[in-house]
Order: sequence, then C-alpha cells, then structure tokens
Amino acid sequence: MLKFFKLAILLLMIAACKDQSNKKTEATTAPPEQKTSEWTYLFDGTSLEGWRGYNMDSLPPGWTIKDSILTFDTELGLEQNYTGGKDIIYGAEEFDNFELYLEWKIPEGANSGIFYHVKEGYDGPPEVAPEYQIIDDENYADIHDLVGYNSQFGAEHPELLQDWQKTGADYAMHVADDSQKQLNPVGEWNSSKIVFTPEKVEHWLNGKKLLEFVPWSDDWKAKKNSGKWDNAPDYGKYKTGYIALQDHASPIWFRNIKIKKL
Repeated sequence: MLKFFKLAILLLMIAACKDQSNKKTEATTAPPEQKTSEWTYLFDGTSLEGWRGYNMDSLPPGWTIKDSILTFDTELGLEQNYTGGKDIIYGAEEFDNFELYLEWKIPEGANSGIFYHVKEGYDGPPEVAPEYQIIDDENYADIHDLVGYNSQFGAEHPELLQDWQKTGADYAMHVADDSQKQLNPVGEWNSSKIVFTPEKVEHWLNGKKLLEFVPWSDDWKAKKNSGKWDNAPDYGKYKTGYIALQDHASPIWFRNIKIKKL
C-alpha cells in the first residue's frame, strides 16, 4: 500500500512539472512574424512600372534602370542654357498624407528635385508642386552662371547659390537648417525623407531633420506671395497628387524609393 501511495505521488509530481513546462513555453513563444509592411515601394530596383513622363503616357528618353538603380542618363547641362526638362511621375497612385523615403546621388554640378502633390496639365511640376531640392551645394555656383536667374529675385549676390536653392530646402519657400545638415560629397549616396500632414511638413537628410513648416498657414501664404511664385497661382494648392522626380539637365541616380501613407 505504501509503495502504491509513493508511486501516485510521483506521478502527480511529474504531471505538475509537465504542466508548468507547457505554460512556460506558451509564455515565451513569440507571435507569428508580420507578413505585411506599411511601406509601398515606388521603385525597388527591378521595374519602372507605374512611372511615366509628366503629361506623357510613357517614360521620356534618358530615364532607365542601370545596375538596379533608377538613372537619368544624360550629359551635364549648364543652368544658363536650361529651358525645362522631362520630369517623371509615379502615375499609378496619388498621395495626400505620407512619409516618403529615397536614396540618391549626383555628380559634380548636378541639380534635381523631388515633387509631391503633383497635378498634370501644367507646363511642369514646379509650377504647381512643392519641391525638396537636390543640388551640388559645393560646386554648383562655380560651374553654372546663376546671375541672370537670381537677379530677378533681388539677390544681393546673384552669382551665389541662394539658401532657398540648396539641398533639403523647400524650394523658394523654406530653407534648410545648416547646423543639422550632413550632405555627403558628390558621387556618394544620400538619403532623404519627406513627411507631409496638414499639421506639419518635415524635410530630412541623412537622418537629420532640416526643416518643418505648417502647410497653407498664414506664414506659408506670405512666403508663397513674396516673389518666386507670383506667376504660379496654383502652386502648392493641391492636397493630393503624384510623386515626381526632376530632370534638370543633370545625371542623377535614385534607389529604394518607398512611401507610407499617414
């Protein structure tokens, strides 16, 4: 009888240990990995599906994929000879509030930009859409003649690249904070991020926030009406639109273009 009692106690102890082990396993088992992502790739290195020229049904010459990079393959043109380019849009979808991320690099003397809330039917995206400026801050003024263009805006030193024309600026509207700016040299990759909501817009460069502003605020309207956009009444008025990349007569390379809706 005593042997039977000891055996019963032993079996109960073993069962209790197994139960505790199962509970521990259940507590430490990680939930299944999320299969979906909030990010949508506009360009992933393999396809140009969705991209076309502004006011066009296809891509204009020069825009292509090379080594998994979205490339504008051209010779460097001079600013004083520039009369407009063949900008491209991601025409598959319009976006209102978003976080846009991409990586880019440029050669010496290059110029380009990223537009959002783009609408077609105008002469070009700059007439209607805000622009995150991309340019060779260091060498642009040494290579190009800026006097004719900058003089019309009353620049004190029109031969120089103006603050509102430099990389990361909300072109001709809000300047980038130089104390936060870490622009890699020409030929090296940079990352840019634009965050847009009706409450606040942010421009980022290489992980540092360069500027923020409130769209359509009294301050925004005052800047819009103070010079560059006098002859562009529809500039910045749209609250949804396409993403666009600029051809400003310069070679440029883009990769990892992705967007997240907010």
